[in-house]
Amino acid sequence: MLSLHDMKNTRTLLAHLALASAAALMLSLLLAACGPDPESAASVQPYIPESALPDAVKCVPAPPDADSPDFGYDQVRYEWGKQQRKDSARLAMAMRDAVWSLDTTLAIMSEPFGLKVSAKDTPRIYKVLTRGISTIENIRYRPKAHYFRIRPFAFYGEPSIFPEDDEWLATEGSYPSGHTIRAWACALLMAEINPDAAEAVFSRAWASGESRVIAGCHWQSDVDASRPVASISYARLQTSREFRRDMAHAQREFRHLSRTGKTSGR
Repeated sequence: MLSLHDMKNTRTLLAHLALASAAALMLSLLLAACGPDPESAASVQPYIPESALPDAVKCVPAPPDADSPDFGYDQVRYEWGKQQRKDSARLAMAMRDAVWSLDTTLAIMSEPFGLKVSAKDTPRIYKVLTRGISTIENIRYRPKAHYFRIRPFAFYGEPSIFPEDDEWLATEGSYPSGHTIRAWACALLMAEINPDAAEAVFSRAWASGESRVIAGCHWQSDVDASRPVASISYARLQTSREFRRDMAHAQREFRHLSRTGKTSGR
């Protein structure tokens, strides 16, 4: 007969298994809904090569030392993130934000942007967003390799919200957050196309960064550094004549769609 202690351990194990199964099911549904990413980072031609982007290692501070107050705050925020997972709606948002797909990012950000973005219906906007994001986010490679910071789930020996991905995620540095850079890059570009949506797109991009803390995949300081890192790369992007031309086309396309009532009016 099981003791009370054994019964509590069994219930805890079953709860963890249920959470992992739900996470795997939700991820499979999200990927099925999004489909393959035809405009993956590997297939999109950036406006500027990674080697010509500023070196983020020389632009922003290093991640906090393990004995610093800033790392103490990282640890507090890690526990905060775990508590947020108890909110099923917030957990679902974090899980969707974790999908590494340009089309998924655009689908998420289209709502605050005020227009559904797609290669078919908004080709000029889609082009400048996918190429612009792919350019901006390449700034992450050097600091990730230079610092090779351990991720929170690996530091604590606990699973993230996607435990099946933890092994390969642990092979990539935590600082800065690629997902946060991608979301912030998207907001920067969308706000340039539709300035009236700036508050909404930046609010959603901010939440996407917080999702990485909730997921257990990034420290808060990773996320905090990612937004200025994205902005540094965005500033460099503005020097590309090809980008400036494509952005002008995208802005005209948005104005045309606004006049024809295709946008939400935000």
